[in-house]
Amino acid sequence: MNNTVVEREAKKITGSVGIPPCPAVLTGLVAQMRNDDPDFQKIAKLIGTDVALSATMLKTVNSPFYGLPQKVSSIQQALALLGLRNVSHLVTRLMFQQAFPMDDNEAMERYWEASSDTAVVLALLAQKTKKLDRDDAWTYGLFRDCGVPVMMLNFSDHPQLYLDACANPDKLLSEIENEQLGIDHTGVGAELAESWHLSAAIGMAIRHHHDYEVLSKPGDLPANALKMIALGIIAERLYREHCGEKPGVEWSRAGAAALAAADISEEDLAEWADEIREALEKH
Repeated sequence: MNNTVVEREAKKITGSVGIPPCPAVLTGLVAQMRNDDPDFQKIAKLIGTDVALSATMLKTVNSPFYGLPQKVSSIQQALALLGLRNVSHLVTRLMFQQAFPMDDNEAMERYWEASSDTAVVLALLAQKTKKLDRDDAWTYGLFRDCGVPVMMLNFSDHPQLYLDACANPDKLLSEIENEQLGIDHTGVGAELAESWHLSAAIGMAIRHHHDYEVLSKPGDLPANALKMIALGIIAERLYREHCGEKPGVEWSRAGAAALAAADISEEDLAEWADEIREALEKH
């Protein structure tokens, strides 16, 4: 079976899974971004139609992550200080979190903790290495495993499968998903990324983040996607260490390749350890 047929079959299976449609606010924002002359006032009003989103956005923009010299009190101010692209990324992340609330679900709670903390580490690694835009890194970190909550909502046994996989020293979650469900979170996540208008590089990185052979074949994916995959593997290891856990099966299979692809050494990680710990404790 050739790659085209495999991809077609995978898309057909993925299409049967209920992927949340792109929110109207985000659809309108993307439409404005495609204009040669985006209307910032219209964009601010569009975001302002969602009161919860607006409040969360302002709280996030005023957090230490952005380090703005002054407090932001309106969406228009946020647009002026951060720019349309960064605001679009932020809105996408916040709406994704709204779409999958924890609701006293142990598996979903663990997923969100891991994803949000890994995203923080990814952003810090991007800043340190200057090989990837920090906001792109944060967005990829949050969406890297975005297929997981979709599958939790579509397969009643997936939450327990996810918790069991977290403690499995020999197999990746994607491998267990394919064995038991015939589909895995990487393909589902890539479909969500496309429907939610994430960049092509982020979508490719989500689809291939467990295809570790791409790390040694730099021509197969865009450079930014490869950097995201490599930094994501490193960030997950650092997050697990912060939680007092072993590096895990992903690191044993692809850690060395990820360090080489990101041009990061163990000495670099040791040097940044205090900053990483501080960033996670503040988060």
